[in-house]
Amino acid sequence: MNSNSAYADDANGNVQDDLRQQVSAIVLERVDVVTADTVAIFPYSGAETLDAEYCHKLGRLLAELLALVIRDGRIDPLGGFVQDLHRVVLERALSMERLFTFAYLTERTTLDELALSETIGATTEPWPLVAQLVRRASFDLLGAYAGRAQLEPGDAAIIDKLTTLHTRPMLDAVLAKEIERAGRFGSAFSLILFDVDRLSAINQHGYGVGDKVLERLGILIRQYFRHHDWVARYAEDSIAVLLNSTDADHASELAERVRATVEERLEFTDHRTERPVRVTLSAAVINVQAAAGDFIDPERLLADAEAAVGRAKEHGRNRVERVDGYSGVRRAANPQAPDTSV
Repeated sequence: MNSNSAYADDANGNVQDDLRQQVSAIVLERVDVVTADTVAIFPYSGAETLDAEYCHKLGRLLAELLALVIRDGRIDPLGGFVQDLHRVVLERALSMERLFTFAYLTERTTLDELALSETIGATTEPWPLVAQLVRRASFDLLGAYAGRAQLEPGDAAIIDKLTTLHTRPMLDAVLAKEIERAGRFGSAFSLILFDVDRLSAINQHGYGVGDKVLERLGILIRQYFRHHDWVARYAEDSIAVLLNSTDADHASELAERVRATVEERLEFTDHRTERPVRVTLSAAVINVQAAAGDFIDPERLLADAEAAVGRAKEHGRNRVERVDGYSGVRRAANPQAPDTSV
């Protein structure tokens, strides 16, 4: 019997609930240490240098929020804790990228601190589930903040008004942190890039037709993915999806299902000729199984996706190009799995 089976088999029962309470309590007990360690390694470069007092306030709030999400398994984007975070972010007009960096470092230092615990640390039976709870809580926390931030009229850099999906700057911030996480823990992820075929020709069928297609496309694509997957408008005619901890075959199947649904449902009528006009997608699925210590360049990864979409178009459009692997993986000189890997 697998040593983790007792925890895995009861992952939705009392064992996990008790573990949530235990992990949350330890994080709150050591919140000062987690905050200090996070602030010590937080990069202070940027458009504005952040003072130590502000960094400690933000770091402590993030650590406390992380403990809350670990305990409850959820967080309300409209709740008071998230609003407190939003107010602190606005004090220095902190960019989404820097907030994500801070949150990711908080997750790292929290795991490093928990790894030393005699009861749930890195050498104990429940550690894989502990690490999973912390990483998922970090993800849910940032997702809740993004949901809260999109309600602000001035947050145009977060939500694309036409498709109601996340924007490219938001995707760039998330992608950088998530692939860094994958390289640290040696985990899998998939990046899907959908591109509308012949959008310029679609625009010739009348004013606003292309925008209407993109609006419907955003709604349709979002329905196929989990609430914690990141779906964003990548460019004028393309949408990207970042999936974490997803089987490569499943990611490819989802891309194919989206492609087939768009072909079936997004047809429109040219009112000048009364003829139907098909809407199709070319897509790329990049599946990456990182090893602990891998360095993955987000720009190189996106270039791989764009190149794969180009091949899909060259081979007739309205198809999915699957790529298993990433063209620029760099291995650590002496790769060793960190203590917090699972």
